[in-house]
Amino acid sequence: MDLQYALRTNGAVRSFKDKPVGLDIVAAILDDARFAPSGGNGQPWRVAVVEDRPLRRGLADLMQPVWDEYLEIRMAGGQPYTVVGYETPDNITPGKPNELLDNIESIPVVLAIAADLGKIAMMDADLERPPMTGGGSIYPFCWNLMLSARHRGLGGVMTTFLSRREPEAAGLLGLPKDHALVATIFLGHPVKQLTRLRREPVESFAAIDRFDGAPLHSPPN
Repeated sequence: MDLQYALRTNGAVRSFKDKPVGLDIVAAILDDARFAPSGGNGQPWRVAVVEDRPLRRGLADLMQPVWDEYLEIRMAGGQPYTVVGYETPDNITPGKPNELLDNIESIPVVLAIAADLGKIAMMDADLERPPMTGGGSIYPFCWNLMLSARHRGLGGVMTTFLSRREPEAAGLLGLPKDHALVATIFLGHPVKQLTRLRREPVESFAAIDRFDGAPLHSPPN
């Protein structure tokens, strides 16, 4: 698949056909993903390929309240879980439908991604805000994984709902000490693969020299 086409058409997929994806395909995807860059070439990724159905249901049960709160805020027009002034709503309706959680047992591939914190230079750990830079050593691996899946005709979505329940999920997944649960990725043959994605133009987020500088405009189509 042409790289630019893959980059521009790799939208989130949450509905999958009833068609299995073999462990040999999963291994091939991970074999591609491992070439992602990481700080100091630390390669801090660990992956649990979650096959056990009761274990999947346990993970979904942990994520359900996180989804319920997320959707409650979105329906009210807010941004869920932001670290800037976020307050948990007083009333949260439980059990909101979620295709991934409702059908987690039948999703072809469920991956839990962890990062070894001992292999990551957290450059902003001492700043007076939550650290972010460590993601640079793990999320390129996740995106390599997603692109490799796309190349093979699969679709998927990367979520972080389970990370909010890391203490409870750690025991279920055997999360090693000093590791962070950074993503849960769902993959399969898409019922529908969106190829016309809506994204803001370059000038809406890029500027010359400074963040408040002159905008860098999108290239002509």
